[in-house]
Amino acid sequence: MWIIILLVLIFVWWIVIYLSLDMKWISKKEENINYKNTNFFQELNNLDIKNEKILTLKENISNYIIWSDNLINSIIVSILADWHILVEWVPGLAKTKTILVFSKMLWLNFQRVQFTPDMLPSDIIGWEIYNKNTWKFEVLKWPIFTNLLLADEINRATPKVQSALLEAMQEKTVTIWKETFSLEQPFFVMATQNPLEQEWTFPLPEAQLDRFLFKVEVNYPNFEEELRILDTFDLNINNIKQIISKDELNQMKEEIKNIEVSENIKKYIIQLVEATRYLDDDLQIGASTRWIIAMKQASMVVAYLEWNTQVSYDNVKAICLLVLKHRVKLSNKSLSTKKTVEEILINRLLKVKDFNL
Repeated sequence: MWIIILLVLIFVWWIVIYLSLDMKWISKKEENINYKNTNFFQELNNLDIKNEKILTLKENISNYIIWSDNLINSIIVSILADWHILVEWVPGLAKTKTILVFSKMLWLNFQRVQFTPDMLPSDIIGWEIYNKNTWKFEVLKWPIFTNLLLADEINRATPKVQSALLEAMQEKTVTIWKETFSLEQPFFVMATQNPLEQEWTFPLPEAQLDRFLFKVEVNYPNFEEELRILDTFDLNINNIKQIISKDELNQMKEEIKNIEVSENIKKYIIQLVEATRYLDDDLQIGASTRWIIAMKQASMVVAYLEWNTQVSYDNVKAICLLVLKHRVKLSNKSLSTKKTVEEILINRLLKVKDFNL
């Protein structure tokens, strides 16, 4: 009898040890699935640009703007993909100057709108006025009729005003009263927003966020970068030379359309977005169909800049999280546990077939 009891105790002890080791292994595995320990969340610092025109553009921009490659590359990819970009951080970090320098080097029309809580939609798109001399109503076009529009501190305006950009950002048209006008191409919006913790800010609605290709969170410059800023901040940007003409820019966009996207890559992109749609305690809203369109176009641009003729899995992986992370909504439970959106998404995306780091 005592032998049976001893064997049972040994068996129980063995089960306890096995489970203990197994849980440690699982814990270790989960610890390794941190975006900081993988190449999955690359941002665009490591983009291997081989296009000589774009390299010349970046070299000249660095003479006036001291930024990391991530922001500059993100703007370039957004423009070439015919999308828009949202930049977040506190005021005073040269976000406005960055897009102004881009407009001069690309020789494009530039307009800036300073968003405030008392704005109206007509302050952006324009309105219809009555001309007493002609006895007719005339349309007065406002700043949105440009090539590069800087929506400065966009989240200081109410959602009603923010919605004035929706049609222009998606359809590239503007409707004023009963008339619809096509915007001149290219049309690109760079919006800046302040952290929501600051006074007089309104969160952007999901429909607005979905129209931005990237949401880039910039940080304070380091010590060496701020030394360079002190040496370059007073350079006259009015003397900037054109690097890429509008025709050359449009030609690049046409060449990008010829980048091949295989059926396997298309299916892979769809599998990635489906991984965000299994709602649980972490995610409240998954990515929309617009995301797969954005991913295809952005990955084609990345392939083009690296002089590839077709989109690779690495091109998709390099920008997947950048295009995705602002298009999902975390649940209240994940917010209370202080989980980051990167950690939640990576744990899901790693389960997609053929996703090998």
